[in-house]
Amino acid sequence: MAKIDPKLFSAHKHALEGPDEPCPKCGAPLVYQHRKNGSFIGCSRYPECDYTRALHDESTKIEKPLPGTECPECGRELVLRSGRYGLFVGCSGFPECSHIEPLNAQPSEADILCPSCHEGKIVRRQSRFGKTFYACNCYPKCKFAVNYQPVIGNCQFCQFELLVKRSKGGHERLYCASKKCGKLQPEPEDDSGEHI
Repeated sequence: MAKIDPKLFSAHKHALEGPDEPCPKCGAPLVYQHRKNGSFIGCSRYPECDYTRALHDESTKIEKPLPGTECPECGRELVLRSGRYGLFVGCSGFPECSHIEPLNAQPSEADILCPSCHEGKIVRRQSRFGKTFYACNCYPKCKFAVNYQPVIGNCQFCQFELLVKRSKGGHERLYCASKKCGKLQPEPEDDSGEHI
């Protein structure tokens, strides 16, 4: 049976302790710190010494132009960037223009006008947790969003200008997209009076 080299464990332990360099403020060893907002490098003498720095070099953020794209707010070219929650698309005119959108934002199946601001279009987006939702592409100016697939149509109860398709009991049904209403829409009937 092969012997396990005990140096492997001590090397791993040292790798977790911190970078092999002194604190530039006080000269004490630097260590990896882990908090609920993320990990960083800090002085081992905290709280006496409050030196900290990012775990990764912020200057290496991706910024790649996306030819043929146009910012919907100012018309400048969009660029691919890396941020706290991963890759995203943003305006090349930042900070003058702060338009951003997720990397995986795609137009929904239909060209649906936002029922809230009547300017933007409803697009499919994905949260940082991987959940799909649909929102106005004029965000942050317009914060309209729904969790279910939008369908063009008016609510038969409140006349809200958008419906959503939801599956209940194995059947897809239409509901009002307004959070104030949200009512199930009556099923359409054919010419004979039968429900379709």
